[in-house]
Amino acid sequence: MPVLNNIGALVTPPPPSADAEATALRRIEDAALVWTDDTIEWVGPAANLPEEYKDATTHDAEGSLVIPGLVDCHTHLAFAGWRADEFAMRLGGTSYQEIAKSGGGILETVRKTRAASENELYDRSRSFLRDMAQLGVTTVEAKSGYGLTVADELKQLRVYRRLRENHPLRIVPTVLGAHTVPPEYEGDREGYLTLLREELIPRVADEGLAEFCDAFVEEDAFQPDEARRLFRTARQHGLTPKLHADQLSDTGGAALAAEVGAASADHLEHVSDEGIAAMAEAGTVAVSLPLATLYLDEEPLPAAALHDAGVPLAVATDFNPGTAPSFHLPLAMMLACTLQRMTPAQVLTGATRHAAAALRRADEIGSLAPDMQADFVLIDAPSLNHWLYHFRPNAAVATYVGGARWSE
Repeated sequence: MPVLNNIGALVTPPPPSADAEATALRRIEDAALVWTDDTIEWVGPAANLPEEYKDATTHDAEGSLVIPGLVDCHTHLAFAGWRADEFAMRLGGTSYQEIAKSGGGILETVRKTRAASENELYDRSRSFLRDMAQLGVTTVEAKSGYGLTVADELKQLRVYRRLRENHPLRIVPTVLGAHTVPPEYEGDREGYLTLLREELIPRVADEGLAEFCDAFVEEDAFQPDEARRLFRTARQHGLTPKLHADQLSDTGGAALAAEVGAASADHLEHVSDEGIAAMAEAGTVAVSLPLATLYLDEEPLPAAALHDAGVPLAVATDFNPGTAPSFHLPLAMMLACTLQRMTPAQVLTGATRHAAAALRRADEIGSLAPDMQADFVLIDAPSLNHWLYHFRPNAAVATYVGGARWSE
């Protein structure tokens, strides 16, 4: 059982099992952390280290700040190609919707991803994960949605299955067949929804390829009632709903997420007061994606209103080739502070405990406490505030996943 000692400060949200009133970050100066195999055994001041651990193998944190492993609870990991030309077009005044209507946007990535082999997508995704791990990310939610045929959606999801089997990072797969209507179903939305409900979702469930089913609810994507029917099928096959909700307009996505028992509603730049109230009552996690907010020049989601209503607010990257072409979760965290006026304490909780809750894993990851997974990161910073204020390319010194120091 190793001991991590010489920790400058350990900062963590409390685990879900803590007292309901104990929501503030726990900060321990000159801390120590003990784990066995992949599970934390003890956390506390080094001076209080129990005698039974005195002769254990030690890992020297060298005065680092230690935080829980970061959880990126919204990514589109497996895709082919990039869309840099669209970036320039948007800067020139062309809207996201105009690009999509001209055949670009999601459909541009669909064409490239369909043409890529499973091995090509696997190798590319693995390279992204390597860089994410170096930043302190230990868990990654990964969506399909760039295939939009049964075969190509399964191809993306099989990439994630291979990564789960062969990569130390924790991969949480989500099927996003309802990303947009593909060209071959233009004019036959009902036919495409039938394909999703009667062919794709049953195949995904039969092969155990996903835990969640997502849908993009937006004026130019899918309507609330279409998503509602899709989620009914998903539930019947053991998949938990998630939503891309109220990103570009208020379509009632937040209220729909609450209604269908979704694990999370993500984006929410245009969420209504009624949607916030519904999420608060249902306990739905809100997922902030400030990189997409920045790239699309949208007003940020109302973080203060969500927080005041008691909605858990996670922070993630939305890593994708069009509207958030960066997997840098610490950058997204800094933007959550500056764009959304969240405090560093709220942001760390958002990228750990609340992000874990958005993946229905808050009882396993997202906090440093006994019986939790030994996922933690050593940060070269004197404090949490300093880390998020003094942005650097990477301040992570080491990343541990399941008690093992990550290396590749």
